[in-house]
Amino acid sequence: MSAVPVGFHPATRDELAGLPVEVAPRLLGGMLEVTVDGVQVVARLTEVEAYHGRDTGDLPDPGSHARMGQTARNTTMWGEPGHLYVYLSHGIHSCVNVVCGPAGVAGGVLLRAAEIVAGEDAARLRRPAARAARDLARGPGRLGEALGLRHPAHDGIDAVAGLERAGAVARLTLRDEPERDVATGPRVGVAGIAGTDAFPWRFWIAADPTVSAFRWGRGAAEAASASG
Repeated sequence: MSAVPVGFHPATRDELAGLPVEVAPRLLGGMLEVTVDGVQVVARLTEVEAYHGRDTGDLPDPGSHARMGQTARNTTMWGEPGHLYVYLSHGIHSCVNVVCGPAGVAGGVLLRAAEIVAGEDAARLRRPAARAARDLARGPGRLGEALGLRHPAHDGIDAVAGLERAGAVARLTLRDEPERDVATGPRVGVAGIAGTDAFPWRFWIAADPTVSAFRWGRGAAEAASASG
C-alpha cells in the first residue's frame, strides 16, 4: 500500500497533537502500514481507546499507564505525537498505541482492532490460531502480533516520518473525511471507574465484524452500578 489511496493522506503531527479523546475517533478507518524485514501488512483501524496521562486534559485518567507520571515503561507516551507506544501486556502480548498530544504531555490511543487489508498471508503466519480473517487483528494483542510489532524493539517507532527501527517501518494514513458510523462506550477490561461510562473513551466503527467484544474490568461493573 506504499502509494496513499484516494481519500486518504499521511498523518501529520499537528492532527495528532490534540487530546487523545479528541484524536481517537479520527483514527477510525485509517490505515497502519507496517513492514518488518521486508514483509508488509496493512491494517484498517476499526476500534480504538483513548488514554490520557497525569495532568493531560481536565479529567484525571486512572486507567492510563501514565496516570502517576513518567516512568521507564511509559516514556514514549510523553514524546512527540505520531510515534507508536508499544508495550507488553500480561508479559506476552505486544500492544500498539499512537502517541497523541503535544510533546511533554502524555497520551496515547490504543489500537484495539483492525481489518487486515493487505498482507493477509503474512498475518496468518503470525496468527495461526485465527479461525477467520476477522480474527486476525481482533483485539490489541492480536493486532500487534499480526502487524509484527514487538516490545521492546519497536517501542517508539515513528509512524509519521516512517523511519526504520529494528528492521521495521510504520506509516499511518488517515481518511480525508472522518468515519461517519462511529459508536462509543466504556473501555474494555479496564478496572474500576476508569472502565465505566464515566470514561466513554472507546470508539469503534459500528457493526464492523472485526471489533472486539466488550468485557468489564476488575470492579468496573460494581463501580458502574454504584455511580448509577
